[in-house]
Amino acid sequence: MTALATTPTARTRAAGPVHAVLRLQRGVLIVWAVVFTVTAGVLLWAYGPGGNAAAADWKRECSAHGCDWSAPITNYHLAYAGAEFVIGFIPYLAALVAGAVVGRELENGTARLAWTQGISPTRWLATTLAVPAALITAGSTVLVLLHRLLYDAHQVPVTWSWWNEATFVPNGTLAIAFPLLGLAIGALAGLLRRRLVTSMGLAFAATALALTTLGFARPHLWPWATTTGSDYETPPNVLYGDGGAVTSTGAHIADPMCRDSTACLKAHDVTGFYSEYHPASHFWPLQLVETGIALALTALVLGVAFTLLRRRTA
Repeated sequence: MTALATTPTARTRAAGPVHAVLRLQRGVLIVWAVVFTVTAGVLLWAYGPGGNAAAADWKRECSAHGCDWSAPITNYHLAYAGAEFVIGFIPYLAALVAGAVVGRELENGTARLAWTQGISPTRWLATTLAVPAALITAGSTVLVLLHRLLYDAHQVPVTWSWWNEATFVPNGTLAIAFPLLGLAIGALAGLLRRRLVTSMGLAFAATALALTTLGFARPHLWPWATTTGSDYETPPNVLYGDGGAVTSTGAHIADPMCRDSTACLKAHDVTGFYSEYHPASHFWPLQLVETGIALALTALVLGVAFTLLRRRTA
């Protein structure tokens, strides 16, 4: 009888924290479900009927009117760009969610109430972040796969720059790592401010700073490819880096800007010009290196958040 009486109780207590998190974050989970469903639907539409109609119109318009953009082509690109914008905004959404949830529970005293009911502060924060982290990671993974499906299909022959920020992030692992970084930053902001509104503001600003910094550093995370010749020469659809002049010793110097003057070129010992760029083959090296940095930052921010929480509740 004792075993029968205690077994259900133990199971109920084990499920308690997760159930409480789901109840408190019900509104957030609904918003995420809507965002995921709509974005996935738009990508599937662009890959299926939207892309087929755009491709058919492209062929028809090109043969008759010189490739004027028709409504199906415009709608196709709007859907593609809109989905990319939403995927790129998910890290900020994750930061706002974490900042709002942690800041609200600390402001309202809900967190302290949970701590008095046998849930340690560390377990409370871990459970609070685990549920949205799992859902956002799963959803972002599906959106990345759908985005790559659409990108590779390329129904309308207009060049999409693989290195463009709007396309680069949703097309790989960064779209999965960045939301986790935003979630960690939001949690730390909530612990620092302990207020709903100010926590959200700090979370958004700090996430923007982190992602902008990573974006500026991105081109330098992998060695540039280099070409030399009589002029600046690069393959199509590359991320251009830098260029300059090449001397007879092979040294790279700044362009003296006098290529029309043979005497000037000889005076500077210029024998050609070089260009630095990232070709499309550098997509995954750049993605994976930046993803590793983003995940390392996530672990660092979470470490700071849990350390701060333990010190405040010691």
